[in-house]
Amino acid sequence: MHTRELTKPDGRKLWLYSRKPISDVAEAPSPFPDPLNASPHMRWHPLRGEWITYAAHRQGRTFLPPPEYNPLAVTTSADNPTELPQGDWDVAVFDNRFPSLTLDAHAAPDLIVPTRPSTGKCEVVVFTQDANASLGTLALDHIELLMRVWAERTQQLGERANIQYVMPFENRGREVGVTLNHPHGQIYAYPVVPPVPARMQHQSQEYFHTHGRGLLESMIQQELRDGRRMIYRGEHAIAFVPVCARYPYEVWVAPIRPVATFADLDEMQLSDLARALKTVLLKYDGLWKRPFPYLMAWYQAPTDGKPHPESHLHAEFLPPYRTSEKLKYLAGTELGAGLFAMDVLPEDKALELRNVEVDIQASAVA
Repeated sequence: MHTRELTKPDGRKLWLYSRKPISDVAEAPSPFPDPLNASPHMRWHPLRGEWITYAAHRQGRTFLPPPEYNPLAVTTSADNPTELPQGDWDVAVFDNRFPSLTLDAHAAPDLIVPTRPSTGKCEVVVFTQDANASLGTLALDHIELLMRVWAERTQQLGERANIQYVMPFENRGREVGVTLNHPHGQIYAYPVVPPVPARMQHQSQEYFHTHGRGLLESMIQQELRDGRRMIYRGEHAIAFVPVCARYPYEVWVAPIRPVATFADLDEMQLSDLARALKTVLLKYDGLWKRPFPYLMAWYQAPTDGKPHPESHLHAEFLPPYRTSEKLKYLAGTELGAGLFAMDVLPEDKALELRNVEVDIQASAVA
């Protein structure tokens, strides 16, 4: 993996990554000449026992721009400023201009509940220069590069004492709120372990303490024996609709042998995990013959410097569609009570996805 670090005119950092040496890269551009100087803050929710971030400056961010304005494009003009330089690179990462977490957060209001600065980091990850591509159409070695980028960013962000959790994720499609169509995701580095991974971590620690092995590791072994919900089964990685799926077409992707973070993957695991990920993405698009919207979230161990043998790196795909292709918005029982109500069976959705024929090699773009 080859890298290049640059600084934008407004002070934000830009990292370029490539499968071959990076040459002839222009200076790091920015649509914004001056720093934003944002200072978001967090407020404690006493009844839920969790922090909530407040970042009112995000109201000014780019929202569904016209096709001729794409800040993630690499061509520049006076009327179309960009975030990315021209040059020979494959993946780019840069500091989000409108973060809900920032290392510069320094003040919080004095309120009737505890408050604190929203210290952390929000980074944008551009998967490719090709605006017409998608994560699923990238070549396997390009997806492997992206996983190495996730590993490096996790390590560098996690080394900070005020960062406790790092999550790479991708929102895809306007149906889930994406405002730019260029294939990209984000990395959030949090000052606390957020509620969802914190609950997963608690369950995993309890299970490991009792059984001496990981909870997800045990689930994967059971899913392998059952076989009905399998989407991809490789020597080192797996993709399946979990028996406890809360969303139609929900899929989990994971290495079979547990590792705590992307940085802990060996080469064989990383390669097979890329195949598993690409297979799922191609099946999603192939099932409806259109780009399929989803949230992809990668869960790793906390970055607290402690060993986490109970943790198991994995992705969860949360698509918003029902079988009728009507959007599945969260209902009152799901939003209000946190109890999901499914009107389809995981086994049926797994069968639909399994029946989609995909060609991993033929689908790849350069």
